[in-house]
Amino acid sequence: MLSTIARRLAYGVLILIGVNLATFFLFFTVNTPDDMARLNIGGKRVTQTQIVKWKAERGYDKPLYVNDTHTGSERYTDTIFWDRSVSLFTLNFGRSDSESAGDIGYQVRERMAVSLQLALPLFILQVIASTAFALLLVMLRQTRFDAWGVVLCVLMLSISSLFYIIVGQYLFSRVLRLAPISGYAAGFDAVKFLVLPIALSLLARLGGEARLYRAMFLEEMGRDYVRTARAKGLGEPRVLFGHVLRNALIPIVTSAGGYLPYVFLGSLVFESFFGLPGLGAYVIDAIANQDFAVVRTMVFLGSLLYVLSYIAIDIAYTWIDPRVRLS
Repeated sequence: MLSTIARRLAYGVLILIGVNLATFFLFFTVNTPDDMARLNIGGKRVTQTQIVKWKAERGYDKPLYVNDTHTGSERYTDTIFWDRSVSLFTLNFGRSDSESAGDIGYQVRERMAVSLQLALPLFILQVIASTAFALLLVMLRQTRFDAWGVVLCVLMLSISSLFYIIVGQYLFSRVLRLAPISGYAAGFDAVKFLVLPIALSLLARLGGEARLYRAMFLEEMGRDYVRTARAKGLGEPRVLFGHVLRNALIPIVTSAGGYLPYVFLGSLVFESFFGLPGLGAYVIDAIANQDFAVVRTMVFLGSLLYVLSYIAIDIAYTWIDPRVRLS
C-alpha cells in the first residue's frame, strides 16, 4: 500500500507542476507585469513612474526566468518565476497585487476557517440526507412515493442555486425573520449566520445527489447477492442497509469525495450572497479587483486539494470494500 500511495503522490506532484507551469505561462504571457500594474492602478492616466513603483513593491521588476545580473543559483532564484510559481510549493504565497489585500497566506488561513464552518457541516449533512432519501425511495420503489420523489429530485436539480438563495433570503430573512440575510460574526454567534446558507445549499444539492444515489442502489438491487439474501429470508431493511448500502459505498464515496476541495475552498456563490468572509468570497473579490496573485494561489490550492482528496478516496476504498487492494 505504501508504494502505491507513494506512486499516487508522485503523479500528484507532476500534475501540480503542470498546472503551476500552465497557470504561470498564461498569466505572465497574456498579461505582462506592466499590464498588471495598469489594471491594478486604474485610471486613464497611469505614468511610467507609477508602474515602476508598483512592480518594485511586489517583486515584478525582476526578470521572468533568468536574472543575468547574478551568478550561480541566484540567477534562477531571484526571478518572478521563482517568487511567484516555485514558492507556491512551499506554501509561500507572497503579497497580493491589490493595494489593500496584504499577505495572501494570512488571508487564506483566516478565511479557510470561515469556509470550513460553512462547508464541513454541509458536507456531512449532504451525505446523510442524500443517502437516507435515496434509500427511502428505493425501499418504496414502484410506488407513487417513489415516482413523485424522482420528479421532485429532477425539479430540484433543474433549479439554479441562485433561485434557492434569493427565495430563501426573502422568505426566511425578510418575511419570517428567522435568520440574518447576510453577515458574519466570530465565535458561537456565527451559527445564526450559517444556518440559512447551509440549509439552502443542502436543498440545492439534495435533488441531484439523491437521484444519483438512488440509481446506484437500484443497480445493486439486481445483483445476485441481493437475491440470495432475500432467498435466505432477510427482510427488506436488512437487505438495503446490510448489503446494498455497503456495496454501493464506493460510488458514493467517489461522488462525495469530489466535493471535499469545496470544504476547504468554500462556496463562491453562497459566500458572496451571504456576506461570509471565506475563501469563496476571496476569489470573487480577487477576480473583480484583477488580483492575479490571489487567483493563481487559489488555482494552485484547488489543484493540491483535488490531488489529496482523490488519494484519500483511493485509500478509503480499501476500508470500505475488502476486495479492493492498493497494490
